[in-house]
Amino acid sequence: MKSIQSIQFVMAIFVGLIMTSCSEDDAVVIDPVVSEQYANLFAEQTSDYTTDPPTITGDYIKFSFSTGTVVTGDDWDIAFRGTTILVNGGEQYSDDEPARTATAGVYIASGTFNEIETVNTAEFQQDSAEGLAITTGSGNGWYNYNFENHSITPIPGKIIVVRTHDGKYAKMEIVSYYKDNPEEPNPEVDPSQYYTFNYAYQPNEGTTTFE
Repeated sequence: MKSIQSIQFVMAIFVGLIMTSCSEDDAVVIDPVVSEQYANLFAEQTSDYTTDPPTITGDYIKFSFSTGTVVTGDDWDIAFRGTTILVNGGEQYSDDEPARTATAGVYIASGTFNEIETVNTAEFQQDSAEGLAITTGSGNGWYNYNFENHSITPIPGKIIVVRTHDGKYAKMEIVSYYKDNPEEPNPEVDPSQYYTFNYAYQPNEGTTTFE
């Protein structure tokens, strides 16, 4: 009788160990939200106003939130050139833009960077032949243009929310358009087209918060 009880005890321990192992294997790994600042992303654009219409040239600089770096392949989320920002979803607006190879989207939320805690999945827009999701021009998208001193400054309280090329989420606050983020940019001496921005990247698929 004791022998049977001993066997049953050993089997119970063995089953418990298996169940514990399976439970550990099935545990969902939650990666932390990545919060960083990217400084001096140079997105050069040149304009020739001797032609009609003006000739705008320059490579679009692609950025990936998952790597936190500039990329050259199709794994980009947004791309910069001058004051223009593209998203890797939808269609080309002009022939010199990179092809859209994913289903990324963007929208601009109102509030401080920390206040935007949740993604509104119904708000996402993509680029199209009719226009860009982040509209260009002073006061229309992310920046204001000062016609007196020709400076370009981010509109306070405008946060760009992004659905990335692989379906994750990020938010971005543009801090400066001038090299080394001067407190009071002077377009006559401070080089422009250098983006400094804060961003938060949610690496967990299906999670729509930045907490």
